This record gives sequence, C-alpha cells and structure tokens, in this order.
Amino acid sequence: MAIARALVNDPSLLLADEPTGNLDSATSGEIMDVFASLHRQGQTVVMVTHEADIAAHAHRVVTLRDGLIHTDTMKRAA
Repeated sequence: MAIARALVNDPSLLLADEPTGNLDSATSGEIMDVFASLHRQGQTVVMVTHEADIAAHAHRVVTLRDGLIHTDTMKRAA
C-alpha cells in the first residue's frame, strides 16, 4: 500500500527505506518485481537495505562503511 501511495503523485524519484523489512521471502520477491517493473518504465528507485539478497536485485549497489563509500558496483546490461 505504501508503494501505491508513493506513486500517486508520479515522483521523479522513489525512495525505499528497507522496503522488504519484516516481510517473508515470497512477498519480498513480489516487491522487488514491482520495483523492477517501475525501473523498466523509467522510474528511478533508490533503495536502502541491509539484506544482500535484496541488494542483488539492483543495477547499482553502493555499500557504506563508517559513513564512507566502501564499494560502488554496477551490473552490466544483459
């Protein structure tokens, strides 16, 4: 429901802070499918997560350690 409310005003940037926190793995997968669909439609999605399996869905992953950028990796286009 929160994702739908966030999209009502057609934002240029969607911020998702721990969007799959406290969700089961099936529902988490559904949320990631929604984000992937939005991204394919041109929506920018910035997601914060502590879950490596969820971060693996992203096209770019920036890892912070002690407040500094530790890694910044991008997936190659398929």
